[in-house]
Amino acid sequence: MRREHRRTLGGMATASELGAYLRVRRERLRPEDVGLPAGTRRRVPGLRREEVALLAGISVEYYLRLEQGRDQHPSDQVLDSLARALHLEPDAQTYLRTLARPRRPAARQTAARPERVSPGIRSLIDTWPTTPALVAGRSLTTLAANPVAVALSPYFAPGVNTLRAAFLEPEMREFYRDWDAMTAKTVAYLRSVVAGVDDPRLLELIGELSLHSERFRTLWARQDVRLKTSGVTLLRHPQVGDLDLSYEKLTLPGASGQVLITYHARPGTDSYERLQLLAHLAERPEPGEGPAPGERPERAAPESAGGPRPAARP
Repeated sequence: MRREHRRTLGGMATASELGAYLRVRRERLRPEDVGLPAGTRRRVPGLRREEVALLAGISVEYYLRLEQGRDQHPSDQVLDSLARALHLEPDAQTYLRTLARPRRPAARQTAARPERVSPGIRSLIDTWPTTPALVAGRSLTTLAANPVAVALSPYFAPGVNTLRAAFLEPEMREFYRDWDAMTAKTVAYLRSVVAGVDDPRLLELIGELSLHSERFRTLWARQDVRLKTSGVTLLRHPQVGDLDLSYEKLTLPGASGQVLITYHARPGTDSYERLQLLAHLAERPEPGEGPAPGERPERAAPESAGGPRPAARP
């Protein structure tokens, strides 16, 4: 089962993945969405293959070959036409092109490099005592975090995989007041970054979550793609209460796959005052005394099938 997930769910783009993506997007469109009459005798959900072919200006036979994975080299013109026919947004268009133009050798070389957070970035986030900040690696494991980020959630601590925790740790359903919306955005974001990346750890994680989380399995099958790098998340902290925090995800130059994630609140709001209180409650080790990049903090329990489980909330 996991081997199957490694082949079809991860970043190794293949013609069959391209076909699966086209099929799912076709089935999720209704005729009225594209200006076609709905009719009354439809045996399958969404659009028919011949309708997509008509909208894209290609033959039904050629479109069928694409869905079945028998054509591996669609032209840019065909990809553009399919994107328009399927009403794909810009991030989904990029994903479609990545599936059709995989770059496996470069991705494998990148995935093989050890992940380390630069001393400059570690020192920088340590100077933000009231701004939760963490650095996530290619497989979404936290590589570095400042004290207020760990005070915000022990699942933001270095060595903890935030994606695994979001779906497999029951506490996260309480922590995220918008858990349904958050998980949907997270999987759509994952789709946008995983195509063309052959990282065994990330592929194993996708397989694990597909096996153990019905929510993840459902969202992954939807094939939503959105590279959302900013927004608002609704949290409930056990000590300071509800927090409405804005987040930013910034790709770190020169550190392939690493993302700096920060949280902040608008001054003058209740969330801002509560975040200041949380910062006062947070422990503040001297810069450089935290765990090494990728190292699990001492208080984290050994990793199990459900991922690392911190001992207690701060």
